[in-house]
Amino acid sequence: MPDPTHIPVLLEEVLEYLQPQENKVYVDGNLGLGGHSGAILARCNGNAQLIGFDWDEEAQRRAVKNLASFGDRVTFVRRNFADLKEVLAELGIARIDGLLLDLGLSSLQLDESDRGFSFKREEPLDMRMDNRISVNAADLVATASEEELADIFFHYGEERQARPIARAICETRKKSPITTSAGLARLIYAAIPVRFHPKKIHVATKAFQGLRIAVNRELDNLATVLKDGVDVLAPGGRFCIISFHSLEDRLVKRGFKADPRLQVLTTRPVVAGKEECNQNPRSRSAKLRVAEKLGEYNA
Repeated sequence: MPDPTHIPVLLEEVLEYLQPQENKVYVDGNLGLGGHSGAILARCNGNAQLIGFDWDEEAQRRAVKNLASFGDRVTFVRRNFADLKEVLAELGIARIDGLLLDLGLSSLQLDESDRGFSFKREEPLDMRMDNRISVNAADLVATASEEELADIFFHYGEERQARPIARAICETRKKSPITTSAGLARLIYAAIPVRFHPKKIHVATKAFQGLRIAVNRELDNLATVLKDGVDVLAPGGRFCIISFHSLEDRLVKRGFKADPRLQVLTTRPVVAGKEECNQNPRSRSAKLRVAEKLGEYNA
C-alpha cells in the first residue's frame, strides 16, 4: 500500500499524458516514496515494467516497501537520473516507453530527513539528497568565498539580496561555524532589511533553494537527462517533467522546444487545480510539461 503521508503531485494529469500500457517499460526518475510509480503500474494491470531511480537511501527503502505488491515488475536503482543511459545499458534495456521526473522535494526530505532541507527546525546543515556526495551545505557555507556564495544565492536561488546574505555568512563564520538549518535561517533573516522580506514565503526560502541546488548539482543533472532521456525514448514515448521553481521550468521548456526529436504536448504547463492545492499545498507551485518522441528520429 502507498505511504499514507505521501501525496503524489498532479497524479491524474501524469497518468493522462503518460498513457501507461501493457508490456511497456517506464522510468520514474525520482521514485520518492513510490506514489507515481504505483499508480503507473496499477493502471497497466499486467506486464509493464518500471525502473525507479532515487539516490535518497531512506526514500528508496520506503519505496521498496510501498511497491512490494508489484514484485519483480519494479527495478530499484539508487542512482541519480543523470545516469539514465548508463543504468539502462547495464540492465540491457535499449528503449523505454515513458519517462517521468518529479523534481520536487518529498515530504520525507522536508519533514523527516533531519538533513537541513527545512529551515523550521534545528537540523544539521547537510542538504545532500545522497549521503555519498562529498560536499554538503555546511561545507559550502564554511569554505566558499563571499563572491561564490553570492553567485549561488543569486543564480540558483534567484535571491536579489544575495550579496548581503553572503557577506553576513562570511562575517559570522569568522566567529563561529554555521552548522544548522535554523541557524542559517536566522542569519538570513537578520541580513536582509525587513522592507525586502517577501510577503508570501519565508525570507530564507530562495537562499536555501540556491544552496540545495548547488550541493546536489540539480540543474546540471536536469540538463543531462533532458538530452539522454530523449535518446532512450522509443518513438511515441512520452517525457513528463514536474518542476517546482522557475529555473527548472525554463530549462525544461527550452530543452523540449529546442529538441527536433520532440513534439511538445503542453503549450502551457499543467498546474494543480483548486481541490488538489487545498489537499496538498505543496502542489501549488508544481508545473507539468510533456513532450513526445517523434518516430522519424528513431535511431
